[in-house]
Amino acid sequence: MNRIIGYLLTLVCINANAASFDEEIVTALLERTTHNVTYDGAYRSIDYPGGDVPENKGVCTDVIIRTYRKLGVDLQKLVHEDMQKNFSQYPSKRIWGLTRPDKNIDHRRVPNLQAYFTRHANVLSKSSKVSDYKTGDIVTWMLPGNLPHIGMVIDELSQDTGNPLIVHNIGRGPQKSDMLFDYKITGHYRFVPKEYE
Repeated sequence: MNRIIGYLLTLVCINANAASFDEEIVTALLERTTHNVTYDGAYRSIDYPGGDVPENKGVCTDVIIRTYRKLGVDLQKLVHEDMQKNFSQYPSKRIWGLTRPDKNIDHRRVPNLQAYFTRHANVLSKSSKVSDYKTGDIVTWMLPGNLPHIGMVIDELSQDTGNPLIVHNIGRGPQKSDMLFDYKITGHYRFVPKEYE
């Protein structure tokens, strides 16, 4: 009997943690949309760990980085440490001709985040079914001109299409929009910090 009660309590905690993550990530994502950010991907030397470009500058990856920072997760540090140990698993040499990690920029590049999430997150289906995309999921796309893009699913649906809305920065600053199926989906991940598991 005690074993059954313990199992049920574990299930309750797991569900509560998942709900907590969903609520906190959405709150952090929506808070990002209140910032006036000029789209600027220029290389800058930044602090490490916890470094960031000026708060009024940013690109699509900065939405993800700053959102997770609100939850106490430093993607700059996580990506850099993983690249130090596993540089060949990242596309930095192939795409940018780099021979070693660069803590100033690596985490701000979509292909590097895709490599990190492939290694450390749940990799989900790149489907065309609305029901496969849940609150807190990370999605990557390839925009025209072979430009990689990244955003996150929130808990709101478009009144027009029923698609889940995405918080992202596609050039006009952080915003929420109905664009999940507008471009080719190249990745779909769920990255829940350990403290929320």
